Amino acid sequence: MTDSIDLGPEDLKIVTLARSVRARNGVPEGAAVRDETGRTYAAGTVELESLKLSALQTAVAMAVAGGATSLEAAAVVSQATTPSDADRAAVRDLGGPETPVLLAGPDGTPRVQVTAG
Repeated sequence: MTDSIDLGPEDLKIVTLARSVRARNGVPEGAAVRDETGRTYAAGTVELESLKLSALQTAVAMAVAGGATSLEAAAVVSQATTPSDADRAAVRDLGGPETPVLLAGPDGTPRVQVTAG
């Protein structure tokens, strides 16, 4: 379980960013992605009457809007036990099927690491 997830400093950074967004904005999920140049994009859940996006979908959209052409990694901080299929698809669309997707609990403890594929 969490014992087998050993995150490097760059992955810990995106988990910390995701956790900070979740706490600061009081949203169900926070997410962050790192693009091919090392830039990071952090976002929270968007729940408007006419627009609903998960935190990770929002972070991917921000990366695309910022000019990213690929992703190195993605992280979500949530109560969930696994990243959703829709979140993995958004990461896969920009980063490819081998892009790692990290899921951490609200305290930042890594729970699951999967690929976008």
